[in-house]
Amino acid sequence: MVSRRGRATKIVATLGPASSSPEMIKALYEAGVDVFRLNFSHGTQENHGRVLASVRALEKEVRRPIGVLADLQGPKLRLGRFENGFINLTAGSTIRFDTDPTPGNETRVSIPHPEILEALNEGSTVLLDDGKVRVRVVKKGAGYIDAEVVAGNKLSNNKGFNVPDVLLPVSALTEKDRADLFFALDLGVEWIALSFVQRPEDVIEAKELIQGRAQINLKLEKPLAVEHLTRLTELSDSIMVARGDLGVELSLPEIPALQKRVIRESRRLGKPVIVATQMLESMISAPVPTRAEVSDVATAVYDGADAVMLSAESAAGQYPVEAVAMMDQIIKQVERDPGYRSIIESQRPEEGHSVADAVTQAAYHAALSTNAAAICTYTLSGTTTLHAARERPRIPIIGIASQLSTARRLVLSYGVHVVHAPEEIHTFGEMAAKATQVTVEHGFATEGDLIAITAGVPFATPGTTNVLRLVTIDKAMANRTPRPEEAGDAMRSRAAAMKADEAVLRSAPVEPTAD
Repeated sequence: MVSRRGRATKIVATLGPASSSPEMIKALYEAGVDVFRLNFSHGTQENHGRVLASVRALEKEVRRPIGVLADLQGPKLRLGRFENGFINLTAGSTIRFDTDPTPGNETRVSIPHPEILEALNEGSTVLLDDGKVRVRVVKKGAGYIDAEVVAGNKLSNNKGFNVPDVLLPVSALTEKDRADLFFALDLGVEWIALSFVQRPEDVIEAKELIQGRAQINLKLEKPLAVEHLTRLTELSDSIMVARGDLGVELSLPEIPALQKRVIRESRRLGKPVIVATQMLESMISAPVPTRAEVSDVATAVYDGADAVMLSAESAAGQYPVEAVAMMDQIIKQVERDPGYRSIIESQRPEEGHSVADAVTQAAYHAALSTNAAAICTYTLSGTTTLHAARERPRIPIIGIASQLSTARRLVLSYGVHVVHAPEEIHTFGEMAAKATQVTVEHGFATEGDLIAITAGVPFATPGTTNVLRLVTIDKAMANRTPRPEEAGDAMRSRAAAMKADEAVLRSAPVEPTAD
């Protein structure tokens, strides 16, 4: 079974109580999901393990790589409890926050995080219950702060609080996160999503723990992280625009422009970017979305995001399959719009200056000028294919990955149809033969079509994209099925072919690129 989505932008869907059965996971995949998200803020490790096993079983059934993203909860800052379960705060009143664990009332309540009280200063803003209540610190003492209520509302037990303008002395990884991280790594997930990132050191800490066993998806949800956007994008492997938390700590009118900025920066650096939160929120309980939600998804596609994400819509909603199908339809409609390509082309980042950039850009222009059917990228680590996805070509990218983990990761990237091909490639001839075989078998090309192939030589060396080859598929290639006796001929000719390849490379030194 070859799944051709017919769109370049990918879909990430969260699995949860409404979608954790093998039957529902398959239905979501068939409706258009490319990457599944496991939200470790909810559920148990045991449940997540069972769900991942179902995803892996589905992957074997459909014979297509499927990516999995494990989303860590991060620190959850919460108030204490109240004597009557809740209080009502009015603008102009004052309330004290302290570390006394006894139940609070209208005049005081506990914040069981003394380090947070220490970090706050007079003038600091504190947002309670997702911003429904807003207070400003007017006095600070030993173990307490007094705050004036700027915007009041009902406030109940254990509601969360946010401090948007202060660097909090809190690690992005709690003890629970560390346990969930190692559990997810042992399961073999492709992506680890980090919450509550404030500064580059948070990502560096996670990388030291992960040790290359998975790639990092940075959830951009703190205003302080926005100040380090370029450095954080460089350190991470992909970015998620987590608009829910951003919308609490930033003013809502700032979010659309920030979304566009993050997408541009991620594309410039060749990192996949996901737009998330409340994309089809009304479909949690309704079979169709609002017009505004449809426009929101469409905007992310027009902006050039690699992927759009469903959260509660697919995890706990009444219409998870319908939500995925709707997102699939929206993406396809946008990408068919005649104006879509002009928008994407106008947002192309400046050309890079490495050998890999030069080869990828040459492949992009050559494919367009020759009306090629596809760009085929051979990759070990994924770098070659990510270079191609950065260009946002109007023709399909066939990402041929020798490692299954790489194939699963690349499913997230814009325009990439991923094929796992574990067979070793040693020569240009083998590379061209495999690329044409895959392209024909997966329905992207036929006799007479031309394909552009990029790869790195020496083969199986990460970060050495330095080869571009244009191949026209002749009748023999279009109909060719390898015979067993050809294996011996290939083995006998391989050494000579490799020597020829090496001679070519000696005449044109290679500049390795960072993986």
